[in-house]
Amino acid sequence: MRYLKPDYYEEFKCIAGECPDTCCAGWQIMIDEESLDYYGEVPGAFGKRLRDSIDWQEGSFYQCEKRCAFLNEKDLCDIYTELGEGALCQTCKNYPRHVEEFEGLREYTLSLSCPVAAEMILGQQRFPVFVETEDDAEEELAEEFEDFDILLFTQLEDARAVVMKHLKDTDMCLEDKLVLYLQFAKQMQECIDKEEFFEIDTVIRRFEDGQFPWAGEPEEMLRFMHRKDLFAHIYDLERLREEWTDVLDSLEENLYAQGEEDYRQKVEAFEGWLQEDSDRLAQWEQIGLQLFVFFLYTYFCGAVYDDWIYSKMALAVESVCFIRELYVAHWVENGALSQGTYVELAYRYAREIEHSDLNLNTLEEYFEERR
Repeated sequence: MRYLKPDYYEEFKCIAGECPDTCCAGWQIMIDEESLDYYGEVPGAFGKRLRDSIDWQEGSFYQCEKRCAFLNEKDLCDIYTELGEGALCQTCKNYPRHVEEFEGLREYTLSLSCPVAAEMILGQQRFPVFVETEDDAEEELAEEFEDFDILLFTQLEDARAVVMKHLKDTDMCLEDKLVLYLQFAKQMQECIDKEEFFEIDTVIRRFEDGQFPWAGEPEEMLRFMHRKDLFAHIYDLERLREEWTDVLDSLEENLYAQGEEDYRQKVEAFEGWLQEDSDRLAQWEQIGLQLFVFFLYTYFCGAVYDDWIYSKMALAVESVCFIRELYVAHWVENGALSQGTYVELAYRYAREIEHSDLNLNTLEEYFEERR
């Protein structure tokens, strides 16, 4: 069994009540079978409270005003307080640690939706390093991988690796790189659609050799109408936190409400502000790079399960672009950007997307339809 994780993964430590937000509100917390069995046997008054606070049909905790039934007024967990850390369900024990399961490989990461993890991810001052280890452990879920497409998965791993190398080694602004990666994924997707599966290797080799036959196509991603259309789709997604509405309303008011010319002028003014300070510009590029690597690493190889290569790349690319729009809107309103703002807006976006399967799936469907 192989294991892959970012080199900062083991450094994460929850700060509990000192956290600027809580991970116990705004999403449905699913309970694993073992924990459900345990909760069903806890004695006494707290045991009764446990059983009364679980939706046994859904296998999740009930919520009160979008807060977990066990999140107290101090934003601490009553299960932890009453029964100890060992009594937490797997979701609560693991978060923000995230694992993607593939045949013979487990990929670990920290979720960007956690403020502490987001600070760690966006605070990296160098290109992300991923550590791979291996042992002789047998696959525990072998029966779940009977139909696993090892050829496609190998191609996805290779594609992700060449994108990472290009991202690290090529002297090109991030926006231009993102355009290239989106078109690269589109070429791979077309091979899938035509059932020309071995041609994916050719597409990857051409990219690795610097041959980009798709380069020079019009860049739709940065156009006003495209950005506004994506905003409209994100605005219509399931809303997990009320404060997210304020963030979206601010984005619309500060960037989109006055039309395309106003949008263009504000973006140009922001770019001018970045260029005034080399450290400021370097921070902007580094934040964008870290965001893209996070989304690419976390989601791209999941295309092995649904063949949606383009949508997975689009999720990474468009997430970076949308979060950057949030940053620009904040600058328009406040005239400044801090590391704290970079972190906060990134984790708020991630909470709305990563904590809702409905939102994640809806976005991917949107990208696929728009392709």
